[in-house]
Amino acid sequence: MNAIIFDLDGVLCHTDEYHYMAWKAIADELHIPFNREVNNQLRGVSRMESLKLILRNSPVCYSEQEKFLLAEKKNNIYRELLQNITSKDLADGAWAVLEKLHAVHIPMLSDLQVEYTAVEKLGIGKFFDAIVDGNQISHSKPDPEVFLLAAEKLHQKPSDCLVVEDAEAGVKAALNGGFLVAGIGPAKDCPNVNYPLLSLSELLAIEGHPA
Repeated sequence: MNAIIFDLDGVLCHTDEYHYMAWKAIADELHIPFNREVNNQLRGVSRMESLKLILRNSPVCYSEQEKFLLAEKKNNIYRELLQNITSKDLADGAWAVLEKLHAVHIPMLSDLQVEYTAVEKLGIGKFFDAIVDGNQISHSKPDPEVFLLAAEKLHQKPSDCLVVEDAEAGVKAALNGGFLVAGIGPAKDCPNVNYPLLSLSELLAIEGHPA
């Protein structure tokens, strides 16, 4: 592999609780049942697609404009909550792995699902050669667009890049784009994952890594 593409949220850091709290606030306002089981269905899914999943449990039909405003409101709540993020929210071993990969000049890119300010607060921005913002793509996972754009930014072919994902939708997106995939957390048990990981540190032992 010539480069590594990290899904940020759920792989390098954990902001799941902030997402849950923001969606819960929206669901409660609309009197829609929402719990952690429903929230788990939103992993790796775009904001608008997540909203659609939540609204399936509502007897009310919302216009596209109303859906847009609800998604924006959720994002604003989420951004406020993200002000509380610190390096303590980094996944176990994330700093050491990024530092090691950076030291041996492995190009890295983050598939950004959180605000840039969160990356700054985590202190890991210096490790990445590029970042893909969700606003730069038109199709959410499992469409491979986000990873294809990532490979383009890193000047690499998809087959030469390893994607590290924690969600099934992300794994499918990477496979659909012709990438190698390392799955961690729930994603390690997804079909066709090339490298199931119990921890991020296992990335350093993958064959083909020059370290």
